[in-house]
Amino acid sequence: MERIAVAVAVIVAAAVIALVVQRRRPDAPSTGNYDVPAQLDRREFLDPTAPWLAAVFTSASCESCAAVWATVSGLAGGDVAAQEVELGARPDLHSRYRIEAVPTTVIADDQGVVRASFLGPVDRDTVARSLDELDVS
Repeated sequence: MERIAVAVAVIVAAAVIALVVQRRRPDAPSTGNYDVPAQLDRREFLDPTAPWLAAVFTSASCESCAAVWATVSGLAGGDVAAQEVELGARPDLHSRYRIEAVPTTVIADDQGVVRASFLGPVDRDTVARSLDELDVS
């Protein structure tokens, strides 16, 4: 009986210590807040005279980038020029626009003002809806 009481006391003490340690553990770090450029210099991109530019900043090591580029490039045509800006090919643009997370998709008007943006994977309907809201034909 005495051994059982000692065992129960040890278990209760361990549970109390675990609870105290759990409460003292700091919160998990928040996910990064990445900036998206507000303005692009359209002369640095293909087809600077197109009314709209859909640029997808990517990296060769990014698994979801290819799918985002396929989605966005499929919406190109008419008034929308699309361009993939791969880090290895255009590190200057990634640096200039402070792109720290890929894929980053921006939709800019003819003046280079970014009117819509998406960080991370984005589906066709979401991008198409944004283009519709911007009244892009």
